[in-house]
Amino acid sequence: MLKPGQKVPDLELPLTIDARFHLSKQEPEHLTMLVFYRGKHCPICKNYLETLAGKLDDFTSRGVNVFAMSMDSKDRAMVSHKEWNTGNLPLVHDLSEEQAREWGLYISQKREGSEEPGKFSEPGLFLVRPDMTLYFAQTQNAPFTRPPLDQLLEGIDFVRDKDYPIRGTLT
Repeated sequence: MLKPGQKVPDLELPLTIDARFHLSKQEPEHLTMLVFYRGKHCPICKNYLETLAGKLDDFTSRGVNVFAMSMDSKDRAMVSHKEWNTGNLPLVHDLSEEQAREWGLYISQKREGSEEPGKFSEPGLFLVRPDMTLYFAQTQNAPFTRPPLDQLLEGIDFVRDKDYPIRGTLT
């Protein structure tokens, strides 16, 4: 289990834009936001990432680097990249099951007759400080409901304006 205020595992993975994401090399003004999504088979993920893409400037203007990541293979991730309206939202792929578990994500397996891959992570959203410490964590074991993005933006404003401390450190 990741603990607020402690270092998070580093990630170095490919992006759909033929580049690489490396968490420890991020230099956000304020935070890096990692949005773990189930994969191209998930219509709720599609809707959430498309909504997030429409608010990407709202996050970046607050000093937040945003990345969406999944366990999808490159081929599956490229379908999402091409068919979903994610604009400039960076899509990271090939997250391993081991890496997903290090981040405390729930893992599901394919339901018979579905378009799901063999295994995939359920959603999670994390805010990481530039020093690689965990500020905020949210995980779920099913696709339903996600953190409302407008509330998250308001929370980021509050954190930044009030220098609000990391909470949940007694976990």
